[in-house]
Amino acid sequence: MSARFPEFRLGKVLATSFTGTLSERQGDPVERIPTPERLVDWLAVSGLAVSSCTTAQLERARELRESIHAAATAAALHEPLPASAVRVINDHSVRGRAAAVLTPEGERRWHLGATSSVEDALSVVAADAVGVIAGERDGRLALCASPTCRAAFFDTSQSRTRRWCDMNTCGNRQKKARFSASHRGTAGPAEQADATRPPAGHPHA
Repeated sequence: MSARFPEFRLGKVLATSFTGTLSERQGDPVERIPTPERLVDWLAVSGLAVSSCTTAQLERARELRESIHAAATAAALHEPLPASAVRVINDHSVRGRAAAVLTPEGERRWHLGATSSVEDALSVVAADAVGVIAGERDGRLALCASPTCRAAFFDTSQSRTRRWCDMNTCGNRQKKARFSASHRGTAGPAEQADATRPPAGHPHA
């Protein structure tokens, strides 16, 4: 993978991991699949390797991504699912030729053939979204507490009280912000004066 592009945020749930290829949606958005090649990279690390991707396929993938995000957000807020999002997800889900296979460890995996296309891979993502949004999996859909993120994620914690889509990114950033705010609030008068006093040599010092 090229260092020229933002790193992927890979989660345990395929559908919400895919929506995470666009992050900081409420701040300065970061597009993590800006080119067809990067979509191929993401599919490969997600176990859905395909040989190539066109610009048109990338656009359809982004349409699916945004549809999953819209439907997952509505589900997390207990609101009606957007009809257009449901239609896009269903169209992608029925279009592919992927097959579910059983591993020797007793786990289910999706299998793509040597001639599988981006559409086949996206059908797996769409099918995963159907299962998650329909409530078929043990967990709950939630929205990241970061005001600049608000990504939909699937909470499988025992208490179902997880607040961040990723503790190492959004969670850590908010933790640092709270620490800084707390530190400023507990600074003594002398420390606060030092923080606002002009540096030595300043004309107003």
